[in-house]
Amino acid sequence: MNLRSKILLLATVPLLAAVAAITHLVESQTTKAAQQTKEIFEKAMVESKKEELLHYIALARTSIDHLYDPKGVAATPDEAQAKGMARSVLDKMTFGPDGYFFVYDYSGISIVHPKQPWRVGQNYLELRDREGRTVIRNLIDAAKTGGDFTRYSWVRPSTGTVGEKIGYAIPLERWNWMLGTGIYIDDVLASTRSSEQEVHEILSQTSRWIVLIALTAVLGVFGIGIIINVRESRLADGKLRILTQRIVAAQEDERSRVARELHDSVSQTLVAVKYTLERAKRVTDSSQHEIVTTIDRASTTLDSAIREVREVSHGLRPGHLDDLGLSRALENLADEFSARTGVKVTLETISFKKLLPNEAKTALYRIAQEALTNVERHAGARQVDISLTLNPDGVSLRISDDGSGFRKARSNKVSSGNMGIGLRNMQERVESLGGHFDVESGDDGTTVSARLPRKILREPTGS
Repeated sequence: MNLRSKILLLATVPLLAAVAAITHLVESQTTKAAQQTKEIFEKAMVESKKEELLHYIALARTSIDHLYDPKGVAATPDEAQAKGMARSVLDKMTFGPDGYFFVYDYSGISIVHPKQPWRVGQNYLELRDREGRTVIRNLIDAAKTGGDFTRYSWVRPSTGTVGEKIGYAIPLERWNWMLGTGIYIDDVLASTRSSEQEVHEILSQTSRWIVLIALTAVLGVFGIGIIINVRESRLADGKLRILTQRIVAAQEDERSRVARELHDSVSQTLVAVKYTLERAKRVTDSSQHEIVTTIDRASTTLDSAIREVREVSHGLRPGHLDDLGLSRALENLADEFSARTGVKVTLETISFKKLLPNEAKTALYRIAQEALTNVERHAGARQVDISLTLNPDGVSLRISDDGSGFRKARSNKVSSGNMGIGLRNMQERVESLGGHFDVESGDDGTTVSARLPRKILREPTGS
């Protein structure tokens, strides 16, 4: 099979599989969406009915307020007379062909029922509807909670047929009464069924169009180009990340080698030459003033060269980082920076012992080193705060200064395009370890943040 056939196969087979999956998904989603639409519509309609019920029950309660006082001080001194008057008021209150108010005492005996007066005086505590729900008991329980909704089936007075109903009941505790009303929701259920059918038809038509479009897409060869580009891009990104890690590692190895050579070879050679000059000075006749002066000058120059070599060696690879760990290396870096520039540095850090691998320690140290270099060169800051912490997400390094910030930045968030070489190097170091790098800058200073994931930490093996 040639390359073109393989490419065509790679493009066609996934698309055919996608068409089959889309067809199945659309069919299942059509049913699901229709059901969800029905539930949303029904819920909205039912909530509207509930709001209506609350208004009705508030009207009924207001109509007997002058007869019933929950504190026990009724406007009518005769309790029985007050109850009778309340029954009379509620018995006359109706709304629509099937709307009315009912009253039951807590034992389940009907007190008021305008549409079905033959029920008054009878006990319906255990009455069950067609779904087996104890209607009156549930209404009384709802009332005892301070007022709540219940759903049940009841005979519609206007037609004599049984319909689904939502009721709302409140307590009249001093009289041990439950006052309630209800609204039939058959029309809501019928509307939701109709809406469900309409939505189902619309979505079915949509699904057919989707399937048609998906099948047409099989003929489009451009899909394979997208797949190949994405795949190659991911491979390239992965290779670039590995290359970056290798370059950084190679740089650090070379720095370590040069630092050792400077310290162990060049520095020792310079020291040996200095000792030789000092010995020559001692054995030279004191009267030979010019020779002594020349030797002194050469010795002073050698002292300066030795200091510079040691500084370069330390800058290339600080011995504290390998010998004492990241925390102590940062302390020395902060002390040296503060002594050299006069800028106050506060450092908050913890001891990681052997939890951090060498590449992570090196990356964090170099970020701090580069950030302090930027502060010294550009920020004009008076104070720098360094924080190295361990949290559930991993390791975080934060360097903040109160300097002038990036004056050319359009916003506090500095994007990759606005970063200089130093900042980009920091970002590449962090991202090569799977971490995240941020720079925020404004008139009140700059903050550099590096976060490495917790997975880079070694398992603790002791101090």
